[in-house]
Amino acid sequence: MSEHANQSSGWQLEQSASEAYEQYLVPPIFDPWAERLIETSGVHEGDHVLDVACGTGIVARRVAPRVSTYGAVTGIDINEGMIAVATESASDIEPSIEWRQGDATELPFPDERFDVVYCQQALQFFDDPGAALEEMQRVLRPGGHASLNVWRPLEYHPAYVTLADALERHIGDEAGDIMRSPFPSWNAEDLRTRIQDAGFDDVSVTIEIGSVRYPSIEAFVRREAASSPLAERIAAVGRDVRNELVHGLEDALHHYTDDEGIVSPMESYVVTAGRSL
Repeated sequence: MSEHANQSSGWQLEQSASEAYEQYLVPPIFDPWAERLIETSGVHEGDHVLDVACGTGIVARRVAPRVSTYGAVTGIDINEGMIAVATESASDIEPSIEWRQGDATELPFPDERFDVVYCQQALQFFDDPGAALEEMQRVLRPGGHASLNVWRPLEYHPAYVTLADALERHIGDEAGDIMRSPFPSWNAEDLRTRIQDAGFDDVSVTIEIGSVRYPSIEAFVRREAASSPLAERIAAVGRDVRNELVHGLEDALHHYTDDEGIVSPMESYVVTAGRSL
């Protein structure tokens, strides 16, 4: 999407997607999953850490206090807007985090630079996931390890199944495809094979189950849209179409609504993998 979507018919879609991502998706989704990812990694004080495809930097921000001033944290993302928001959001974090703009398939770091490499919900978006994994393995020190998470297939995320189908009906095929894109069809063995093929050892794949909550169906649609390339598409359609979309979702997801809004399960693979000495 363009840097700023237009304001339309009461849908305030005028933030950049990166700002919306930080405001709307990080607190309910990516912050709690970052904590889970860090817990699995066994990171230590003094470690040098890399957060690959860091987005607005929630993993880097959460892990920085654990490595303390004896360690170092670097976040890298190809999206300039994400790096700008990450830099602003981490202005008071100690130790200070180094933010770099760059491609995960060509990491601008020397061999064996880091003790721990993280990649949160990004592997599925790379054009060449194998090349990105090989780069993560390359920059790990012997004895170091990577921790990654990747959403399970779409059927394990009922609210997003319904949202993707509704977007396809009301907005178009491409809108449905965009909403499905974070949820690859990979099973656990697919993921394990990709990581082993990149040269990692001691690969462990587990399934973690969490949830996401929004205050209403309308907030669910609006916040997901504002944080993605869908913002302009949804803002461009008429109010009647948006109302039909929301009302249809309210009917379809009534089993997941309660007195505080909507809540839905989310399932992720969490992977740890090492580089042998």
